[in-house]
Amino acid sequence: MTQTMDLFDVSGRVACITGASSGIGRRAAMTLAAAGAKIVGVARREAELDSLCDEIGSSAARVIADVTDRAGLEQLVKDVSAPFGPPDILLHAAGINPRQDADDVTIDAWDQTLHLNVTAPFFLSQAFVPSMKAKGWGRIVTFASLQSTRAFPGGIAYGTSKGAITQLTRAMAEAWSRYGITSNAIGPGFFPTELTATVFDDESRAARNAAQTCVGRNGRLEDIDGPVLFLCSKASAFVTGQVLMVDGGFTAK
Repeated sequence: MTQTMDLFDVSGRVACITGASSGIGRRAAMTLAAAGAKIVGVARREAELDSLCDEIGSSAARVIADVTDRAGLEQLVKDVSAPFGPPDILLHAAGINPRQDADDVTIDAWDQTLHLNVTAPFFLSQAFVPSMKAKGWGRIVTFASLQSTRAFPGGIAYGTSKGAITQLTRAMAEAWSRYGITSNAIGPGFFPTELTATVFDDESRAARNAAQTCVGRNGRLEDIDGPVLFLCSKASAFVTGQVLMVDGGFTAK
C-alpha cells in the first residue's frame, strides 16, 4: 500500500511554471520545489526570476520569455527543456486582467487577455504532450477564477478568458488523459497578488469579499499549497477535467 505522504512526493519530476516571478506562480514554484521537483520558472522579469532561483537553489532554473510570443514558442520549448529535460508538470499561472468596462474594451486588450490567459497555456501544453506521452505521465494545471462562472464589473475580457479555461481544462482532459496526462484547473478566490492589488488596496471592498466567503476571510498564498501539490502529484491520478475552487466557499453562497 502506498504511503500517504508518497502520494504527494514529486521528487524527480520537472515542473515548468509560467508567471513564476510573483504571486501564485511564485508560490507554486516554491511549493513544488519543497516537495522535490526541479523547477523551471518562466516570466518576463529577470530580477524576480533570479530571486526565485536563488531562494530555491540548484534545482531551479529560469527562462526569460513572453509566453504570448507565438513566433518564439519553438525556442521557448527548447529553453524550458534545456536545464532538466522536458517537464512532467506544467502549471500555467501567467495571466492578465485589464479591468475595462464592456463599453471601453479595446481590441488590443481583448487580444492580449485571450492570448495570455487561454491561447498560450494550450499551445505550450500541446508542445510538451509528446514527451509526456512517452513517459506515460503528465500534469497540466491551469487557473480558472470566480469569473469563470460569475460576471464582475470591468471583467468582460478576463471573465471570458476564464470561462474558456474551464472548457479548455475539460477538452485537454478528454484528449490526453488516456495517456496518463491529467488536466485540471484551480479557481482561486480573492488572494493578494499583483492582479488583485486594486481590490486589496480598497479595504472596504476586501472586507466585503471576505464576508462573502464561508470561512470569513480572503485567501492567503499558503492556501494554494495543498491544491497545487495535489493536482501535480500522483495523489490526483484519477482526477482530470476538473476545476477545484479554492475560494473559502465564496461560490457556495
